[in-house]
Amino acid sequence: MQDDGLFGGVRDFFESGTWFVVRNLSIFFVIVFWVATIFWVFKDARRRIEDPWLVAMATVLGAVPPFIGPLIYMLFRPPEYLEDVRERELEIRAMEERLNRRDHQCPVCRAEIEDSFLVCPVCTTKLRQACVSCKAPLETLWQICPYCETPVDTPTTIQFPPPLQSPPRESSGTQ
Repeated sequence: MQDDGLFGGVRDFFESGTWFVVRNLSIFFVIVFWVATIFWVFKDARRRIEDPWLVAMATVLGAVPPFIGPLIYMLFRPPEYLEDVRERELEIRAMEERLNRRDHQCPVCRAEIEDSFLVCPVCTTKLRQACVSCKAPLETLWQICPYCETPVDTPTTIQFPPPLQSPPRESSGTQ
């Protein structure tokens, strides 16, 4: 019975109640971890995928190959949450509306104006120049009035006199 001496302790451990408790606890924790990964895949798929069938397929993928399924899911899941996609779309729509409204606001006081206004009615900022013959509002870059074919007089720039130069100062150097 030499074999009992060499492997007897190992055999006694595997036949003891301690081994059964350790084995059963290990199996229990592996199953709990597996169920937790399935639940995580389900919750994450619901936040990223709209179609319920695809959410179910992602959950099955997370469950069937244990511990490998969630890794496969992580490789092929959509990169953004649905909330982030909706929020970005709302921000884009809001920016587009702001850009569309920008043409209909005074650049100084942001009051609502119409395209035909020559002056802002709130702050009296000059918005456009009027045609000299038909009095239609003209855009600043137009060279000719599109309504009556009158050439547009471009406003001349104001010439300021050159700045006065002061006489050069003498440097008082202490040597």
